[in-house]
Amino acid sequence: MAAPRRRNPESGQALVEYIMIYSAVILPVTFMVIFTAQMMWVWNTVVEWTRNGARYAATHCAQSGGGNVTEFMRNNVPLTFDFEQFRSGPAEVRVEYFSRDPASGELVEFTCASDCSLECVPDAVKVRVTGYEFRAFQSYLGLPPIPVPEFATTLPIESAGCDPESGSCLP
Repeated sequence: MAAPRRRNPESGQALVEYIMIYSAVILPVTFMVIFTAQMMWVWNTVVEWTRNGARYAATHCAQSGGGNVTEFMRNNVPLTFDFEQFRSGPAEVRVEYFSRDPASGELVEFTCASDCSLECVPDAVKVRVTGYEFRAFQSYLGLPPIPVPEFATTLPIESAGCDPESGSCLP
């Protein structure tokens, strides 16, 4: 006959310590890594989206207010957690055209009486995305959204969508 097993009074201590460490350290660190990875993914996506908008603006007609660039960007929003903020929400796309001042060489605001013509070609374009708030993951925890600084890209105008030989410009 086997001797009866005596219960160790400390047999559940390791389990309780593991649960305490898991809930106080491991689980929050895991969520922090996931949250940071999501935010970095969205950040890099929006940076590249802003660059694509600036490339489009540098190779297409300069329209006052940048309506063609804004429309292009809103129609080509990359798939991210908060893509609706860029498509129709509070995130705003701003397009500014600049010309070089002959006296100082500085970039100044571009003005022209007509859109899309060979006579009115700016020297540079700046595309900015403002008003974006990252709210993908923390909404589950009841935390407020994180305001993100503006994204901006400035590029020299390449062709402005104009063909000097034919004298026509494409929007």
